[in-house]
Order: sequence, then C-alpha cells, then structure tokens
Amino acid sequence: MNKRALILVEGQTEERFVKDILAPVFLERGLYLSPTVLVTKRVKDGPNFKGGVTNFAKFTNDVERLLNDAGDALVTTLIDYYGLPSDFPGMSTRPHGSPIQRVKHVETALCRHFGNRRNFLPFLLLHEFEALLFSSTVELPRTMTQMGKSREFAAIREGLNSPEEIDERPDFAPSKRILSIFPAYRKRLHGPTTAKRIGLATIRAECPHFSSWLAALENYAAA
Repeated sequence: MNKRALILVEGQTEERFVKDILAPVFLERGLYLSPTVLVTKRVKDGPNFKGGVTNFAKFTNDVERLLNDAGDALVTTLIDYYGLPSDFPGMSTRPHGSPIQRVKHVETALCRHFGNRRNFLPFLLLHEFEALLFSSTVELPRTMTQMGKSREFAAIREGLNSPEEIDERPDFAPSKRILSIFPAYRKRLHGPTTAKRIGLATIRAECPHFSSWLAALENYAAA
C-alpha cells in the first residue's frame, strides 16, 4: 500500500507541477502525492478563492485542515518564500546570511509553531517557482520560441551558485526577471511545461534547497 503526502501548494502552477512532474516519480517509490491549493478566502455560498499566501492566519487554517484530515499521511508545503507575509513565524528574526540559511530559519519556526509534529514538513521555495526555470538557460527561451534571447536569459544565472540565489527584491525576483525578457510569459502555461523539459534531475542538481525537500520525501517513502 502506498504512503501518502498531502502538499499545500501556492497556486495552480504548483499544483500542475506536482501532478505532472513530481507525482509520477514518487509513485514509483511508493509515495502518492496529493496537492491542495491554498484557499485565500472562504465563502458561504459558491466557490472559494484559491491561490497565493495573503496572511499567516489563512495559511494556518489550511495547514490545520490538512493535518486534521491527514491520518497517517505526511503534510508538507510548496510555497514561495518571495513575498511571504511578514506575520509568518521567523520572518522578523531571520539571520543575516545566505538565502538558504534564512529560509531554513523560517521553516524551522513554522515547525515549532505547529508543535514540531512528526508528520509536518514545511518547505518554502527559494525564492519562487520561477527560480527553478533558471536550472537550464535554454529551455525557457525554447518554450517561448525566442532563442535569440537565450544569452540575455543566461546572463541572469551567471555568477550565482544556484538559481535559488536570484534576488528576492521586488524588481529582481525570478518572475520579474523572466517577464522583463519574455513579456508574453504566463506562469500557468509556460512554467510547468518548461520545468518538465528541463527535467527533475537537472533542477535538483541546480537547486539544493529544493533537492533537500525531495530527499526528505524520498526518506519518508522509504521509511
């Protein structure tokens, strides 16, 4: 019988990324991944609004709901670190240091807030989903059918140890960098397609924090 992991995701792009790219790989390892999109607003009648983190209280509601429904499943997250609301645990006490040190500080604070539960594994993407698309300097230009801009796109990646180090300032975030080169880029359309073309192995090799999350899921599947 397969183990299960319930993943609270940022939006529909991340939901598709989990379903199309992560889920088939982990199913082979005996782990069934089930993504749930964040609910930004609940309404009494009609559909809820979904996608994006607006404040910690709403995030908490969704996490608690998944934990209550989880049974013996693992609950984890796939949420952007970029733009994370300031009321999240650990945000006001982040250390000066590398992006990975800072994001791990917030993840640890989230663990503590939810009681260090054994079945809760918070993960924050550095700095957002679009960073993963810099794992290759040719696939996004190819997806956008604008290979003539591949050198300009590659220049953003140069000089950095990892795409996860691309700056989180509003004008320098990965998505803003992409839009400055490819104004026609649409996250839900082009993001998962490009990630699939790059391949999970390449993304893991380029993005160590993301890879460590997948390693934790692999360990859970194997335990």
